[in-house]
Amino acid sequence: MLFLLYIGVLALVVFWPSPVDQNSAGTLKLILRRLHGAGVPGWINYNFVETVANVLMFVPFGVIGAAWLEKDRTWLAAVVGIAASCTIEAAQAALLPNRFATIYDVTANSLGATLGCIIIYAWRTRPRATAHVER
Repeated sequence: MLFLLYIGVLALVVFWPSPVDQNSAGTLKLILRRLHGAGVPGWINYNFVETVANVLMFVPFGVIGAAWLEKDRTWLAAVVGIAASCTIEAAQAALLPNRFATIYDVTANSLGATLGCIIIYAWRTRPRATAHVER
């Protein structure tokens, strides 16, 4: 159920007819200017924020997908995430003239899905405390 909710929200974001940040871009740029004035490094800019958002948007894809799979197949969620990202960008390019399909989005989304898989793999393979029984 959680995965279906996530996919629904993801579909809304990626297939919205115009860029989802279109109405807030000016506000974000203003916030970034103020942060830069307060000493935040200049490399934390609009492109950086957009890239981080694309990575974070696909982390749940990797987490939820990997959690459904057996431990030795966790990596498949990353592959499916990469394929989904490629499909989304191709659909945006073909069907949504006001959206911008880029290899940067595919890369960021793929990184997010892969990080999600790594989180689940690390959780499943973490050292576990063993109970010590004295005799």
